[in-house]
Amino acid sequence: MSVLERIANARGRPAARSITTIDEYALAVSQFMYGGALYGGGVQQTIAGQAERITVDLAGLASAAYAAHGPVFALMAVRMRVFSSVRLVWQQVRGGNGRPGKFFGNSDLSLLETPWVGGTTQDLLTAMIVDLDLTGNSYFTRVGGELVRLRPDWVSIVLEPRQFRGGTLGYRRIGYLYQEGGLGYGDGGGIPLLPDEVCHFTMEPDPLATYRGMSWLTPVLRELQNDKLMQVHQRKFFENGATPNMVISLDAAVKPDMMERFVAKFRERHEGVENAYRTLMVGGGADVTVVGANFDQMAFTGVQGRGETRLAAAAGVPVTIVGFSEGLQGSSLNAGNFGQARRQFADGTMHALWSSAAGSLQQIVSPPPGARLWFDTRDVPFLREDAKDAAEIQQIRAATIRTLGDAGYTSDSVKAAVEADDMSLLEHSGLYSVQLQPPGTSTAPAIGAGDEGGTG
Repeated sequence: MSVLERIANARGRPAARSITTIDEYALAVSQFMYGGALYGGGVQQTIAGQAERITVDLAGLASAAYAAHGPVFALMAVRMRVFSSVRLVWQQVRGGNGRPGKFFGNSDLSLLETPWVGGTTQDLLTAMIVDLDLTGNSYFTRVGGELVRLRPDWVSIVLEPRQFRGGTLGYRRIGYLYQEGGLGYGDGGGIPLLPDEVCHFTMEPDPLATYRGMSWLTPVLRELQNDKLMQVHQRKFFENGATPNMVISLDAAVKPDMMERFVAKFRERHEGVENAYRTLMVGGGADVTVVGANFDQMAFTGVQGRGETRLAAAAGVPVTIVGFSEGLQGSSLNAGNFGQARRQFADGTMHALWSSAAGSLQQIVSPPPGARLWFDTRDVPFLREDAKDAAEIQQIRAATIRTLGDAGYTSDSVKAAVEADDMSLLEHSGLYSVQLQPPGTSTAPAIGAGDEGGTG
């Protein structure tokens, strides 16, 4: 049975066409070594274009980048902590202008509040952002009353050619295939899933794929490699006594066996951290020449700082927020500059991630009619300054509503115009001035005039 037929049978739907077996979905990707781990080339198309899989080694990146590279861990930690601090709620979407309305909750959100036994919304969002950062893709599916993470490198996006006017016009996504252990592992053939059964969270698109995402680490793998090399240099500097590298030349009359004994004795007394800073004493005829660098030069501060800045730019995290050295000097820490950096991170990076995650989870959690799944940032500590800004905006909007109402516009049209930020929606009542007197009225009616029971 073909993969498409298995996917269709999973939900009792007829297969649109027959496609090849899972064995033909292997990726034709170039590979390279980094930090002892094997990585795919990351930008190759799939064979026959019938499946898309991530082209990086998740285990390699997790061990060589996330778990063994300080700057990458710091960047992922900042993204993780802010991303996972929101609440997921329903939000009304008003008809007509399509503007979002108030937040509300119901029992349908319990799956996101407790996605698995002992899990929380924060656990769910943390797992999503970690997979996204490392592979560019995060997959979850619903099994009974809980959500199940699908390891990204064990998932294939199954495609079929889109036939149009006698030819192929791109590929449409027809489902997913999850193989425990990875492609070609085991004898089960994988578990087929339909598109509406999978939350596929991605942010940065892979330019050479249709549906697959790309990790922000992919463009900066070379930066990670350079940083690793600098760390090796620094470690060797300490291992070799934390002293300048030297060349020691001996007289030509020194015989090879004497030379070997001299080298052994020299290493015993002067190499290694335990022998650091000892005075170098050599016998007659030995010429000592310094060819290495001193400790300050071995620090690589400038080079590393620029590399960390490039990593931060790829992650969408300002260096001031993550605390890299280049963000902790000059005017970067001024209150105004730090506030702008925080706003840039929240509005430019996190808002896009939150909205994409909510839209992806909506695939497996059906919203009530007239609502959508959204995120509530009101309790996020990182955005407390935004609460002050929001209050000021509300004050300005209230003043605008008061001014337009005093000018004679109907209350309903004023509300609609302010919410939609469209003054063309204003409708005038025909009444003018603060008292909104009818046109031609020169004096206000006497107080109590015509009232029954009034005093004469």
